[in-house]
Order: sequence, then C-alpha cells, then structure tokens
Amino acid sequence: MMRMTLGQHFAELRRRILLTLGLFVIVLIFGWYISPWLQEFLTTPLLTVWPDGALLYTGIADGLMIRFSLSVLFSLFITTPFALWNLWTFVAPGLHKSERNVIWPILISSPILFITGAAFAFYILFPFIFGFFIELNQSALVPAVVLPAAAEYLSFAIGLLKVFGIAFQLPLILVLLNRVGILSRERAVKMRRYAIVLIVVVAAVLTPPDVVSQILLALPMWGLFEISLLFMRDDRK
Repeated sequence: MMRMTLGQHFAELRRRILLTLGLFVIVLIFGWYISPWLQEFLTTPLLTVWPDGALLYTGIADGLMIRFSLSVLFSLFITTPFALWNLWTFVAPGLHKSERNVIWPILISSPILFITGAAFAFYILFPFIFGFFIELNQSALVPAVVLPAAAEYLSFAIGLLKVFGIAFQLPLILVLLNRVGILSRERAVKMRRYAIVLIVVVAAVLTPPDVVSQILLALPMWGLFEISLLFMRDDRK
C-alpha cells in the first residue's frame, strides 16, 4: 500500500469533513420539511394515554424553534454514523489488526444498541410515565388545567431517549475494558453486587421519580450487564 504524505493525510481528512458537513446540511434541509411529522411521532406516546390532551405554545416563536431543533437533531442522528464511518476508514489503515478487530464491531454495535435503548424507552417506558404524570396532575384536589408546554415536553422526551440510548451502551463499555485488559471477567463477576447497586442508583437519578420508570431502566441495564459477561474473556489463556 502506497504511503501518504502528511499533506495528503490532511487533504483526505479535509475531504471527509466537507463530505460530512455537506450531508449534515442536506439532511438538515430535509429534516425541516419532515419535522412536523417528527413532532407528531414524538408526541404520540403522550396523546395515546391522554386522548383529549393538548400541548401549549408559550411563545410566538415556539413553533419555529421546535421545528429547527427537531431538524438539527434529525440531521445529527443521520449524519453521526456517516461521520464515524469516515473517521474509522481514515484511521483504520494506521491501526494494527488486533486494534481494528476491537474497534470496528463497536462502531457497528453502538448505533444498534442506542436505537434499541431509545426504542425501549419510547414504546415501553413512555406509556407508563406519561400515564403516571397525567393521572397525578388530574387527581389534584384543587381545580387544575393540564397544559404542558410543547417545547418542555419534547425536551423531556428527547432527553429520556438519549438517556436510554446511552445506558444501553453498557455492554460495549464492559467488553472494551475487558479487551484492553483493564477489567477481567472474573473481576466483573465478583463486582456483580456492586454493579447492581450502581445500576439501581443510576436508574433512580436518570429517570422520573416513579418506581415503574426506575425499574424499567434498571432491569434492562442489569440484563445487559449479565449479557456482557458472556462476551468477556477470562484471564486464563
């Protein structure tokens, strides 16, 4: 394989960055047109448990800001895998085979796990927590009108999607630590009880203050921890 000069490396990196930015802009424009559908999609879990509900726009520019924010998030969601792939193909030739064998499965598995975590939150967790909040608000002893702000709701929902997407990266983190020799399988097994306690604490901090949502995050993370053990190597050769 022909070696590239430093200038050629910078030129290739610049080309890949421009390609990524170009894709980001194109998807951003496309996202602007589909953002109303995205907003409807993200609002579906709430309106499913609250058929007569409505969201409130508290400012005249709320519609614009929500549409722009959703467009940016959609573009980041689509562009990030492309950017990571370009980064991988740029640095892969300079890595050892063993290093490539560790990194490329992570690049493939990470988006899959993120989407899985977000889908779990959207289809399993959201109906529980939104039903809980609506019922709690409507059961107030004083007269109350429930009108959640659209921007606040979307920020809350998207934040939870991110939390679950990141939480589902746990197997990758554990397996990576194992592959680089930092965490052995035996040590991870011995730390199981502490890991479970930490998972419960993290679930309590990252989710709304109701037991159901905390359990719905803690149980999958515990399951992912146990699955991770299956892919970790022993210290024994």
